[in-house]
Amino acid sequence: MEVLLHQIDAFADAPFSGNPAAVMPLTAWLPDELLQNLAEENNLAETAFYTSQLPTEAGARPGEWPAFHLRWFTPTMEVNMCGHATMASAAQILEDIHPGEDRVSFFTRSGWLHVDRTDDDEYVLDLPALESREIEPDPVLVDALGVRALRAFTGFDEVIFLGSEQEVRDAHPNFAAFPPLAFDAVITARGDTSDIVSRVFGPDLGVIEDAVTGSAHAQLVPLWTRELGRTDLTARQLSHRGGSMRCELAGDRVLLIGRCRRYLDGVVTLPD
Repeated sequence: MEVLLHQIDAFADAPFSGNPAAVMPLTAWLPDELLQNLAEENNLAETAFYTSQLPTEAGARPGEWPAFHLRWFTPTMEVNMCGHATMASAAQILEDIHPGEDRVSFFTRSGWLHVDRTDDDEYVLDLPALESREIEPDPVLVDALGVRALRAFTGFDEVIFLGSEQEVRDAHPNFAAFPPLAFDAVITARGDTSDIVSRVFGPDLGVIEDAVTGSAHAQLVPLWTRELGRTDLTARQLSHRGGSMRCELAGDRVLLIGRCRRYLDGVVTLPD
């Protein structure tokens, strides 16, 4: 059998920037082991698989626009939320399958997520706002990151506030010294040319450093909104590839706005 493969860079403001995601449309779900093998073979931070078959737990469709069942896999595991691969999946669907539509919804492990396409071909990703609670910085994690922590928060991810953008840029983590983490470690600070900057590390999730992380900003935006006293922010992730987004806290949702760039379209041949 053959499966389409699209590689799309999300939150990409230039060629070879943003976060590459593999998007693989399916007519029906394949065995989980095969999905994981495909994600490992693709060797990107995330591979997104979707079908038009909605599970019973999805309930009523959110509207008349297209809706799909979406799942995300790193090279080592299935995850509960992935922003950039959701945006990449939406870009592929709205460009290839439903070019006359400007909204698509996905039923996921994080509930219903929505993506809108704007008139100037940006994409607006709608994620749940993720809450945090302040904790004492974990000295083992701080030492492994090689940073000076000002504050720390835990929630979907472990978030550590640093004093400056330069400190975020200069961090050189020792991943061998990381404590076991079931989530990402995020370092963040006020930005020099954007409101906030960050870097995201997930060695236990199969992603040493993520390029641009939508799910992390679903937690960062509520934190920084309280810190800065406004609900609209600009964000830059300082990975090697780098990527930018505009962010808005809208009640209990976080809106992340960015562009997608298609890199390749191909076909994967699987044994029958």
